[in-house]
Amino acid sequence: MEYIAPRWLPGGNLQTIWAARLARRAPPAGLRRERWDTPDGDFVDVDFSAPAAAPAAALPEAPMLVLFHGLEGSSASPYALGFAAWARARGWDFAVPHFRGCSGEINRAPRAYHSGDFAEVGWMLRRLRAGRARPLLAVGVSLGGNALLRWAEEAGEAAAATAAAVAAVSAPVDLAASGHAIDSGFNRRVYARMFLGTMKPKALRKWDQFPGLFDRDRMLAARTLHDFDDAFTAPLHGFAGVDDYWTRASAKPGLDRIRVPALVLNARNDPFVPARSLPGPDRAGRWVTLWQPAHGGHVGFPLGRPPGHLRGLPEAVGGWLEAHAGAAATGAPAAAAATATAAATDGRLPAGAVPAPESSHG
Repeated sequence: MEYIAPRWLPGGNLQTIWAARLARRAPPAGLRRERWDTPDGDFVDVDFSAPAAAPAAALPEAPMLVLFHGLEGSSASPYALGFAAWARARGWDFAVPHFRGCSGEINRAPRAYHSGDFAEVGWMLRRLRAGRARPLLAVGVSLGGNALLRWAEEAGEAAAATAAAVAAVSAPVDLAASGHAIDSGFNRRVYARMFLGTMKPKALRKWDQFPGLFDRDRMLAARTLHDFDDAFTAPLHGFAGVDDYWTRASAKPGLDRIRVPALVLNARNDPFVPARSLPGPDRAGRWVTLWQPAHGGHVGFPLGRPPGHLRGLPEAVGGWLEAHAGAAATGAPAAAAATATAAATDGRLPAGAVPAPESSHG
């Protein structure tokens, strides 16, 4: 089974932009927000969506699905709405913890968020897992996917006590390769400019809170993500500079340290994540399933006739996670659950492991 993009939507840029701007979206669900105080005196906002129906018969107790959003994303992002709708239809609880400053209100501490924020991810997951008998599953999108994988790497064997399985969608697991890709050519004129258009105002608000926290003039002069991360992201989070940040925060070098079932989905035509930078089976380890279809763009994977829809992505990724939640609920040992993982760099998932998105040529 493999993902096949609609004929009317060719190329990674179109598949990325269409999915983010023009595809049919799932309707917003009623969300309940909780504000959590962090251990360092700051706060994060977590949005919850209750299931629309009784738990599905496939599992005795429906899991909770947790989504970590991407750069400048939120619970209102198109992919978050899609996963929320999928979870609600399955009778699952759904939660989106916002990275600091991404919920509509600037955070209090002299820091923001970054691609390797594994300690923050771990704290959020442990709090969500506390007191729950049902399995907890986590999906991270783009930046959130890399951070989630970094948590699984750092947690090692202990990760299974918190999450039954994790999935990363369009994660920039080699941050240097992705950063340079976004900062080049068309990507610089469109995507880098878009990201900087929201990140710079947030940085200025952080300066207003803490004058002198970073080099304000260098941040304002940044025209690339490389320069912005060097002036703002790296110094705020304890890195020596952008190169140190991109190296230490990248998930790719440590994938073989993961000890919980993990799906890593990257389209090979993703304009943000060059195909040459993707990990191969020799780098993944036996707990990691690599799914690298030829098409899909960045957090795209559209399906159907114009204007297209985004249901295939949560169905495929959610189905993979659900299979591993079932193994956890039946008490299957962790090592046995890992036998379902495999490398799928030709665009196909292992047979029987997950329902892939429907093939559709429109």
